[in-house]
Amino acid sequence: MTCLSGGSDPGGSSAERPSVVCARCGALSDGPRPTWTCSVEGGVRRYFCDACSRENLRSIEGRLDSPWW
Repeated sequence: MTCLSGGSDPGGSSAERPSVVCARCGALSDGPRPTWTCSVEGGVRRYFCDACSRENLRSIEGRLDSPWW
């Protein structure tokens, strides 16, 4: 699993998972969720919650950057 904080996890512990924020609505999650969408736009990784992903599915599939939604 990729460490989102940029550091390494020497102990392999999942107790301190970084929270993830939806780039569109600001919803919080305790780490990456399998149902959330991850997009790389301009070299930056952005996460979108279930609701935002569903609302903008056609734009995501069309590979439009999130400012277009």
